[in-house]
Amino acid sequence: MSTAFTYDDGSVAPGETANLRFSVSETYLGDPVRLPVTIVNSEREGPTLCLSAAAHGDELNGIEIVREIAHSWDHAGLRGTLVCLPVLNVPGFLAQQRYLPIYDRDLNRSFPGSDTGTSARRIAHRIFRNFVEPCDIGLDFHTSTRGRSNMLHVRADTSDPSVERVAKAFGSNVIIDGKGPEGSLRREASAVGTSTITVELGEAHRFQRPLIDAALEGSLSVMAEFGLRPTDAVRWPGWRTVVSGSDEKTWLRADAGGLVEMHHDRGSLVEAGETVCTITNPFKSDPTPVTAPFRGLLIGVPENPLVYPGNPLCHLVGLDEMTLRAFRQTADGTAE
Repeated sequence: MSTAFTYDDGSVAPGETANLRFSVSETYLGDPVRLPVTIVNSEREGPTLCLSAAAHGDELNGIEIVREIAHSWDHAGLRGTLVCLPVLNVPGFLAQQRYLPIYDRDLNRSFPGSDTGTSARRIAHRIFRNFVEPCDIGLDFHTSTRGRSNMLHVRADTSDPSVERVAKAFGSNVIIDGKGPEGSLRREASAVGTSTITVELGEAHRFQRPLIDAALEGSLSVMAEFGLRPTDAVRWPGWRTVVSGSDEKTWLRADAGGLVEMHHDRGSLVEAGETVCTITNPFKSDPTPVTAPFRGLLIGVPENPLVYPGNPLCHLVGLDEMTLRAFRQTADGTAE
């Protein structure tokens, strides 16, 4: 038998589902800033999974993922508890801005927060203490920043076996290994025992259905791995690369200002020396090619074609020979 999930001023009993509006701050008028929260607490004992999105207020894909899991899935066979936080950065979401407006602070650099700190840290503290720290596992959904787009991939500290298990269970082709920045939700949650990964997919200001559907499959796979769902649907993506600090990876940057013409999309394989994109001026003269320094996969590409010199263009990660063979087999349909 499971136990009640408790938070400040309330609890959700086993077998109950609750939709909350939880106060995390106040406006200039003294009105509450309230976080939408759905808690699905099964009668059956099992892990507690935190699903969070929109720590950056303009990153929308994750919102739809968390909403669908909370409100569209049948939870009759659930074991454990789902803590669903579709919009962490409510002020940023309302203003459709990445950061907390007025404060101009990054909520995803403010965890675990403090009840006596800045506005951002106080909001982070309320969220973290009540809904993140009590959980066993965490999936934190993000997109690329405005004007860029990411292929679906995971970021995780694979030196932590429990976090590595979550990352691999999600079933993405690419895992970027690392602890994450100080103050980020995944780093601080994992440090207190809530094994958390970041899931990156798509671009800001969009619902991108194919990416959302793929992330829903990954979420189901994690639930299957940890026994929350009565299914054996743990995913194997066909091929996988784990990119660590010593592996080949780089941001390709603009050496000229102008307009970018991409020759490859996100998720494409490019060879060493191949032209990934070309920068031209308004007259389409004096083109500046941007070439790949090594063979690799484009996991991030620009959506806004306007660049200054030094602007990041594409995020490229290398593939070893074994992964390359699996990639090509999957691409041509010959994977086992």
